Amino acid sequence: MSYASLITSELRLIRPIDLLETDHLDRAHHWVRSARDLCRIRPPATPPMHLVSYFPVIDRGHILLGDHISSGLWLPPGGHVAQGEHPRDTVARECLEELRMQARFVHPAPVFVTISETVGATPHEDVCLWYTLQGCATRLPDYDPREYRAMRWFRFNDAPFDDTDPNLERFVGKLSGLPALA
Repeated sequence: MSYASLITSELRLIRPIDLLETDHLDRAHHWVRSARDLCRIRPPATPPMHLVSYFPVIDRGHILLGDHISSGLWLPPGGHVAQGEHPRDTVARECLEELRMQARFVHPAPVFVTISETVGATPHEDVCLWYTLQGCATRLPDYDPREYRAMRWFRFNDAPFDDTDPNLERFVGKLSGLPALA
């Protein structure tokens, strides 16, 4: 199976919740078919559109967000997919690096897809596959202080939607509509 086929198979597992996610999913399918390089080759933005895995950690209506140093936003953990790496393996690798814990998938497939322009000195587009992980809202993980200033649990409705990924509120809304994931 080619790498593009692998990513396409992950995209096919996503059921869009709204028109914007439908658009992002359609754009992601087109991008996978047309792009030579799907993964970042050189930081920060080569190629200017590349694959990322987000892995929001959730527990009983709470979501774990980190005060991300380089973006200045409260973000779910995540990371760039390495060349040839399965995005789910990216989640496992990055979870160990960023949160120093094993990834406990709520669902093995991505539940959300977004395409976002990043903030910072070298803006680019991230095609993000969102995988949900199970956490424990009474404990904070031993997060990487080189990546995050702080980390905290937020109730879904109390997340800092004005100071985060522009798609987080839609993601939380999607989770709230999926009882098995909320």
